[in-house]
Amino acid sequence: MAEIIVAPHAGFCFGVKRAVKLAEESSSLPGKIYTLGPIIHNPQEVNRLREMGVNPLTNGSVEEGSVVIVRSHGIPPDRERELRAVASQVIDATCPYVKAVHEAVCRLTREGYFVVLVGEKNHPEVIGTLGYLKECNGKGIVVESAEDLKEALRHERVGVVAQTTQNEKFFKEVVGELALWVRELKVINTICNATSERQEDVYELAPKVDVMIVVGGKNSGNTRRLYSISKSLNPNSYHIETAQELRAEWFKGVNRVGITAGASTPDWIIEEVKEAVEKLCE
Repeated sequence: MAEIIVAPHAGFCFGVKRAVKLAEESSSLPGKIYTLGPIIHNPQEVNRLREMGVNPLTNGSVEEGSVVIVRSHGIPPDRERELRAVASQVIDATCPYVKAVHEAVCRLTREGYFVVLVGEKNHPEVIGTLGYLKECNGKGIVVESAEDLKEALRHERVGVVAQTTQNEKFFKEVVGELALWVRELKVINTICNATSERQEDVYELAPKVDVMIVVGGKNSGNTRRLYSISKSLNPNSYHIETAQELRAEWFKGVNRVGITAGASTPDWIIEEVKEAVEKLCE
């Protein structure tokens, strides 16, 4: 029987717990209840909430008089104003750590900095943050790779923030490169500690096990980054959403298995995966 180690910080973070709780509580409200896109990046949890009557809004148009939940990633302020004009109630489930990024880009703008947002260009959190940058008349760019930095190097005063679930290593590389070339640099580290803790767990655990399982939505940026880090440390790393994706051949002859999960992965899925791994390792 192999030893199975679950990372200490696997699963739901504070912001996700809060968003799911708000969605669950809203299910008893009268009328139709929607979330603006999936409330978190976990299809199985989104389906569970759908069964409670909380449905992701897919086409973008809101029915008059409906209840709308702003998901944990946040939205641009102009979109929020549109929602409030038609919905009977708007429930803001934006993660407080994401709101801190919104405040940071506006503060940097007021102080005269060109803003560099380290993150994924098409991620809903980044799109929401860019909305706040526009709202406060700021100028800036999203940096997803080193090549994206060229525009920032033309500015003398640069302020840096990060998508809350960004890879710490890449964030440090961006800051280091800017420090070499711009006259004045201000850094506000907006990577939330839940992200840092989960990444540190992987750095600690992945090299010490024979197989590493990373559990979470394939559409979850923070889970994909955990998998990327794990794969770089242990080639026998696998990203799955559910226990059904596990394969018996992964566990042949192994002595130690590590399990971690993204910040949007519920405990019930982690437990199902752990039980399935135990059976495969018998």
